Amino acid sequence: MDRNFGGFAFAHTVADISFDPTLLLENVAMTLDTCAVKYIRTFELIEKSSRIDITQGYQKGEWKGLLDGVPASTSRNGLSDTFVRVAMNLYGAPPLRGKEFGAYQSNVNNKTIVGAALTVRMPTGNYQKDKLLNLGQNRFAFRPQFGIMHTSRNWTTELTGEVAFYTKNDEFFNGNTLDQKPLYIVQYHLIHTFKPGQWVSISAGYDYGGENRLNGVDKDDTKQNIGWKLSYAHPINRYLGLKVTYLGTRTQESTGSDTDTLAVNISFAW
Repeated sequence: MDRNFGGFAFAHTVADISFDPTLLLENVAMTLDTCAVKYIRTFELIEKSSRIDITQGYQKGEWKGLLDGVPASTSRNGLSDTFVRVAMNLYGAPPLRGKEFGAYQSNVNNKTIVGAALTVRMPTGNYQKDKLLNLGQNRFAFRPQFGIMHTSRNWTTELTGEVAFYTKNDEFFNGNTLDQKPLYIVQYHLIHTFKPGQWVSISAGYDYGGENRLNGVDKDDTKQNIGWKLSYAHPINRYLGLKVTYLGTRTQESTGSDTDTLAVNISFAW
């Protein structure tokens, strides 16, 4: 408890995007580079272990494809939207400090934690209302999350579910208003810990929903994606750690995107 963590990350993403045919965009490929900083603070709230995360990125993206059958390209660079996340353990993992926490971790081989969180995506990113492609979304997104995690010796399994709710974007492309229905998300993680700070994980995820409405008219563009992630974390010293992650997603619908991301993260504590 009462600890601070920070991190710097770089991620490179490539994607193939399938747009609504009415937009006359075909064979669109995207490359996106993201540099991000993160701050985490752990604390005790109503006798529960809690934390707050703040993440801010800077991105440079490029899109290439066919516009009405003619080769075209565009690029954007600037701040991404800011993410703020607040989480609390509802059951398990008592709010201990220092040696007490170390003793708890060492003596308890099997433990179950139930937690809840809320992530807010804030409309702080680079956005141009006369452009279709943007880094920011010009709207809020609220993602309440509920999860359960069980650890048995060196193995940890985690199952989480969340729902993303979106506010309206009243300054969408060409003077339109964009609204979006809730998106439902489920994720599973399997983690093996070798020693404190050194672990490897494999994850799978699925989302469904999120149909857009343009000026109140449904676009019939329901999202359905599957995703997978591989991560490896390695301690550099007592205060520094390195993590490498690969993340892939594939759309199951006629519109959407297939993405591959490689990310490197350095974290530190004080």
